[in-house]
Amino acid sequence: MQETWRWFGPQDNISLQEIRQTGATGIVTALHDEAPGIAWTQAAIAERQGMIQSADMEWSVCESIPVPDSIKRDGATAVAEIEAWKMSLARLGRSGVRTVCYNFMPVVDWTRTDLMFKLPSGGFALWYDHIDFVAYDVFILARKSACDDYAASDVAAAQVRFENLNEAAQLALEDNIIAGLPGGADGLSRPTISNLIASFNGMTKNDMRSNLLHFLSEVIPVAQEFGVKLAIHPDDPPLALFGLPRIVSSAADARFILRSYDVPENGLAFCTGSYGARQGNDLTAMAQEFAHRVNFAHLRMVNLEGNNCFHEAEHLHRLDEMVAVVRALRNAERQTGVTIPMRPDHGHLLATDATRASNPGYSYIGRLKGLAEIRGLIAGLDTTEDEV
Repeated sequence: MQETWRWFGPQDNISLQEIRQTGATGIVTALHDEAPGIAWTQAAIAERQGMIQSADMEWSVCESIPVPDSIKRDGATAVAEIEAWKMSLARLGRSGVRTVCYNFMPVVDWTRTDLMFKLPSGGFALWYDHIDFVAYDVFILARKSACDDYAASDVAAAQVRFENLNEAAQLALEDNIIAGLPGGADGLSRPTISNLIASFNGMTKNDMRSNLLHFLSEVIPVAQEFGVKLAIHPDDPPLALFGLPRIVSSAADARFILRSYDVPENGLAFCTGSYGARQGNDLTAMAQEFAHRVNFAHLRMVNLEGNNCFHEAEHLHRLDEMVAVVRALRNAERQTGVTIPMRPDHGHLLATDATRASNPGYSYIGRLKGLAEIRGLIAGLDTTEDEV
């Protein structure tokens, strides 16, 4: 696997020179300052690529070209937005960027309720508490009929939780959930997110699946023409939020997407942390089934706390599962001769990480630690299996 590192562009407080010192050879980035739905210019892509090459690395993965909500909601009628996405894809391919990661989550990107969950070690992790989320949706955002989208027991627990939150705590929870997306998108206000959610009223999982399939029918031929592999990222968390359909949450979802367009360009971003946050997702079985269609790997783990709550754990937490996933991916690489780009996903906030700003989950030392651990795991597996 190629070791890669997510970099948020020139505004990232972690420099390319520091990233080079981690041992990573590939950069995962995007034109984060460009608005969704606008085609990226060849010049802007070349400028960003030049920065990366000057640091003796390559732009291995674009994560991501944002998919506007209009495409997820309106499907075939979002003609202009789909055309812009295709133009960006083609221009990345012309520049030699061979993998593009994207997601199909409506309204909100990855979602957590606490961005500074203190660990016994003294470090900090990202946390998702489902009762906190329900409290926000039902009692703070006060979305119409929101209580119908959750178990009655969760709504009752959320009401108790809400009644014990003062105004400052409510605002902090809201900020964690909706105030911004990784990479620099503008924060979402309460009225804005309410309107965005309402724009999806009546949409079913099948409706959104149909819109995804139309999108793929448009972009896969472009990917094939320009030598790019697509990697769809799972829902994070893989749970229904705000009553909106989620269509990349399980093995069945991944299987449906891959079978719909059975070509190498239509692949997965296999995120062990996202898929692993859903009770019932068997990471070992999923990796063994889908390894040949994994075009990008995000390696991290979560600690499941029950009732759909979890925090982001050590990268080698649930070690047996991580070993099985990495083994399946390495076996696929040997069989196909194709190298899978991999990055250590969200790291803990450790030591001097706290002294400089970073996007939540994207600390330097925390990810460096994770990368070193995963590198050791891969080396150990390769050595052992070479001896067999």
